[in-house]
Amino acid sequence: MIKELIHDPIFLAQKSENATIEDKQVAIDLLDTLVAHKDSCVGMASNMIGVKKRIIAFDNNGEYMVMYNPEIIKKSDLYDTEEGCLSLLGGPRKCKRYKTIKVQYQNEQFQQRIKTFTGWTAQIIQHEIDHCNGILI
Repeated sequence: MIKELIHDPIFLAQKSENATIEDKQVAIDLLDTLVAHKDSCVGMASNMIGVKKRIIAFDNNGEYMVMYNPEIIKKSDLYDTEEGCLSLLGGPRKCKRYKTIKVQYQNEQFQQRIKTFTGWTAQIIQHEIDHCNGILI
């Protein structure tokens, strides 16, 4: 189900709790909401739809991907960039990102996975994991 976006910076600045298998509907709602905003959004974290769980959904080179409890375990090649966010009013903001990241997460069957991402996809994931950690750009 498509959910309303949260714009409250106090809510968004709170850390999310670990997701469990009982949170699968949250991931479905998150993905539905992301697809509904695909013209202006490439990734979302569940706190953007009002649920403080560590779940992200994003465009992974043309295919949507969901991660439960993602954690960056390795990063390299820091660079400066600008990003916008559907939850935050105003234009793009300056931030720092890494070109390459290694992420440990659980897939939709809650199996543990580790995968390396680079470039634009890595940037999206970093933005969404920041949301899970209560970090706003």
